[in-house]
This record gives sequence, structure tokens and C-alpha cells, in this order.
Amino acid sequence: MKPLNLISVKPNLEFIGKRTIFFAFSIVLILTSLSLFVARDLNYGIDFQGGILIEVRVDKAGKLGEMRQQLSNLGLGEVALQEFGAPTDILIRIQKQEGGEKAQQAAIDKVKQSLGPGVEYRRTEFVGPKVSEELFRDGVLAVVLAMIGILIYIWFRFEWQFGLGAIIALTHDVLSTIGIFALTGIEFNLSTVAAILTIAGYSINDTVVVYDRVRENLRKYKTLSLPELLNNSINETLSRTVMTSVTTLLALLSLYILGGEVIRGFSFAMIWGVVVGTYSSICLAVPVLLYLNVNRGTARVKSDQEVAKEISS
Repeated sequence: MKPLNLISVKPNLEFIGKRTIFFAFSIVLILTSLSLFVARDLNYGIDFQGGILIEVRVDKAGKLGEMRQQLSNLGLGEVALQEFGAPTDILIRIQKQEGGEKAQQAAIDKVKQSLGPGVEYRRTEFVGPKVSEELFRDGVLAVVLAMIGILIYIWFRFEWQFGLGAIIALTHDVLSTIGIFALTGIEFNLSTVAAILTIAGYSINDTVVVYDRVRENLRKYKTLSLPELLNNSINETLSRTVMTSVTTLLALLSLYILGGEVIRGFSFAMIWGVVVGTYSSICLAVPVLLYLNVNRGTARVKSDQEVAKEISS
């Protein structure tokens, strides 16, 4: 029985010749993402915006509509209910109330009084404005530090051209992820920040694989033109890149469909990140090397001792 190949074992697709199309698409994607972020902002979750989160379990399924009607008449502002996990598990989100912690507790008491007996309160949380600001700041700082760390590592391990190319692709992935969240209105919370950090790691892994082949071919083919060499390097690693992405996407799709509402934002961000990260590794990170003065002299492999010496100095 012949094996099923998603792509040819030895593909010969043209990527570098179409780099202008890829660059134009990426610029439009980034500008659109930034515009959506400015115009619509993100649907910040309770982690960043502050508010009340109540997790309850009811005695029987099918009470979501009835509970929504009860809570909408309490005058608490925006109230969102959603099932997660079992049909009897319901997550209640209430916007932050004016008046400090006493007002938040009063809102919780109103909810409990309205729902009455037959409801098990499994978790009640309140995130204040000071905590939410700190969480937001720490989340942004974590993403920035991760990108700086990646830049430094790639810079020392390869050369500065490769490090800059990787950061360009990584910035593209992060900004487009923020844009898709602004477009869809899916809640943006700490789990989404964790997803963005995971996307950064996944994307840079794909990029390093292709860059390693580029570096190897730069040493091996001294007379081959740079555009042709880069295109060959992409094609030589294409099957590995695609298969890794497909298998990862299958797992993430299962997580998105079956994982419940609590991790849906995380799994959605990961699905988008894998798709856009694969695209940027192939169509952005490598073609941009053409404009960064990469030559055979920058292809020398550095030993671990050389890397350690450069870092220590």
C-alpha cells in the first residue's frame, strides 16, 4: 500500500519568486490587525478588566435561558452566562460594579438570592482594577521579554540577519493574533497571553528548522544564487513543516471542540497561531533574508563554546 503524502516528497514550489505577494499580504494583515485593535479594542476578560466570576452547578440541564432571564433583571450591567464542561455547569460573568468590594459582594448576594435553591456555588472570584492592571502589564512584559530572549539566542546561534528575520516573523504572528481577537470579539485573558507565548515558541521552532537548512546550504553551494538557494531550503524542509503543523492542528481542533468554554480562547489562539506561524516561517522569515545582506560568510556554524564566549563577553 502506497503511503499518503500531503505534499510531494521532493517539492519544487516557488516561494522566493512570489515574495512580493507574501510581503504585501503580511503588511495588509498587520495594518488590518492594528486598525481593528485601535477601532474595536479587545474583549478583555475578567483578568484584565476586573469583575465577578461565578461558577455554579445546577440540578438539571436546560436552565441556561431561565437563569439568563433572572439575572438580566437585577440591574448589574452586563451579565454573560455560558455552559462549560457538563450541561449542568454554568459560568456567570458580571461586569465590575461601581463602589468597591462591598458593591461586588452585594452583586454576588443578589445573584445567589435570585437563583435560589438547587444551585451549587463552586467558585466565586472578584478581580479588582489594581490587580487587573498588574496582570495586563505583566502579560505584555512576558511577551516582550520572550521576543527579546528569542532575538538574542538566534543572534548568537546564527547571525544578526537570522535573528532579525525571526523577530520580524514573530512580530507578524503576535500582531495578527491580536487582530483576530479584536475581529472576533473572543475574550482576551491570561490564558490567551499564555497561548501567544506558546505561539512564539512554536513559530520560532519552525523558523529555526528552515534557517538551519539555509545555513547548511550556504556552506554547501558556493555558486548557487541566493534566491534559488533560499527557495531550495524551504522546499527541503516543507514536508517536515507541514506535517508538524497538521498533526498539531488536529490535536488543537479536538481541544477546541471538546475542551469546553474555559479553554476555548486558548485553543482558538493556538489554532490561529499554528496556521499563521507556519505561513510566516515559510513565506516571510526566509524571503526577508534576501534584504538583510546574508552571504556565505554569515553561514559559519558557531560551536557551543563560541556562543558561550560571546555571551560572557
